[in-house]
Amino acid sequence: MYVKGVNLGNWLVLEKWMSPGLFAGTTAEDEYYLPTQLPPEVYEARIKTHRSEYITERDFATIKNIGLNAVRIPVPYFIFGDRPPFIGCIEELDRAFAWAEKYGMKILIDLHTAPMSQNGFDNGGLSGVCRWAQLPEEVEFELNVLEKLAERYGKREGLLGITPINEPCTERTWEVLGVQRRYPPVDPKLAEGSAPITMDFLKEFYKNAYARIRRHMDEDKYVVFHDGFELKAWKEFFAEQDFRNIVLDTHMYLMVAELDGCEQTVEGYRKYIEEHFAKDIAEVQEYVDVICGEWCLFNSYAVGTDTKGGQTVLNGMDFSENKETMDAETKKQIYLQIAEAQLDAWKRGSGYFYWSYKLLLDTVNEPNWIGWDCWDLGKSAAMGWFPIGG
Repeated sequence: MYVKGVNLGNWLVLEKWMSPGLFAGTTAEDEYYLPTQLPPEVYEARIKTHRSEYITERDFATIKNIGLNAVRIPVPYFIFGDRPPFIGCIEELDRAFAWAEKYGMKILIDLHTAPMSQNGFDNGGLSGVCRWAQLPEEVEFELNVLEKLAERYGKREGLLGITPINEPCTERTWEVLGVQRRYPPVDPKLAEGSAPITMDFLKEFYKNAYARIRRHMDEDKYVVFHDGFELKAWKEFFAEQDFRNIVLDTHMYLMVAELDGCEQTVEGYRKYIEEHFAKDIAEVQEYVDVICGEWCLFNSYAVGTDTKGGQTVLNGMDFSENKETMDAETKKQIYLQIAEAQLDAWKRGSGYFYWSYKLLLDTVNEPNWIGWDCWDLGKSAAMGWFPIGG
């Protein structure tokens, strides 16, 4: 199966930039601090309303109509409701499986967060803190969550597979992104000892996760390992293990390419996509199936200003003087060329998941968000920026 999918980001794992209204009335920058700044009944009502409205059956029909065959669903470590004050969401995932099976689609369950975070990113739920791998009891907690998910869904028709952990931040990425500068910790004491995850730890965790997941899943389901931002570092590891139906997940964003020196022009992006994205995927696909589990059309050229690697007003950037500089047709052609180049690159592997299906930003009335609407696949398809059928 060649996977053509989209992430249901910001549904069960919150990201403030994708839906700032959820954080209204608080100074919280991530999901960890949100319940500490709202009365319990307000927090519960806000979360439950969001989950019931953000993704519905109608969205699965829309995704199918765009020409996609799968969704990647980020879920939190507290999905089973056993880590107060956070609210579980296993019932929402149950409904998603029913919807997916109704429309002939597959679900990749992505365990997106870990207690005390695996990366220090806002999408890890706790900005500026990366201590999960140093806490054996929390590593075991994560393994237990994976095993329970495999028990619950391992034989479901709609299951594509399970990802044991999203974007574990290894040494090189920790330094390149300057994680604690980009995502300053609210509580320096809580962040004490934060450090990137070593490849040795990650490989051992993956071996344990594979064993715990595989025992409950049908043989045709996949275990999907994120590459820890080191796509070409896994050949020897896979050669040594007796794994079945393994996929390596890599995330490739043009905003990261810009940090690597990619020229901010259409030709610059296309050249980088071919010389790096496509070439690297083709090389690794020789020994393991590769999917690009996150990518999008976002780029600084279309925004009209250098975003310094996709940083936003929430990271302290000021784009308030930003203005729409391109007419609709010009922007459409830019996005289409970039979309086609990336879709061609993913064909060197086994598929992709766009990030993300939906976001709630006013990209018309708020200059700080001009150019950010291309993260929204639903809008991108409606505007003709993303080719229907992928």
